Amino acid sequence: MDPSMRIIPPAPSKSASLNDTANSLGLHDTLQFGPRSIAAETKSTNSLQHRLHHWEETQDNLKLTMLRDLYGLHAPARLLMERRAVSTNPHMPASQRSNIHLDILMGRDETLAPSDLFLGMEHGPSLNTHTEMERKQPL
Repeated sequence: MDPSMRIIPPAPSKSASLNDTANSLGLHDTLQFGPRSIAAETKSTNSLQHRLHHWEETQDNLKLTMLRDLYGLHAPARLLMERRAVSTNPHMPASQRSNIHLDILMGRDETLAPSDLFLGMEHGPSLNTHTEMERKQPL
């Protein structure tokens, strides 16, 4: 948990291109800027995609920081401990399940997503319970 009041995710870190690290001769200056990475230069990152990918994490971090500021350090620690306890689900692996307890603790109980309606049924339920149990708990 990063104690920041950031509402939106931070912008992705920009990597220096050859234009930014060129010396007077137009070559990459390795002594000043370090070794050149072609992978970092060719990888284009979209800031909107980065924000959408980190949106939920940033909002959760903001809520935990506000809880800490209002109620003290015990409130976010308790909430994280409850989330961890609820996320370990001892159900049968072949049965369909939804973790409504975790949804309530995460604040997702009032939202509706496709996973709420379909529950992974697009692949069909597994009919071999014994194989699923052996996969979950190595016997």
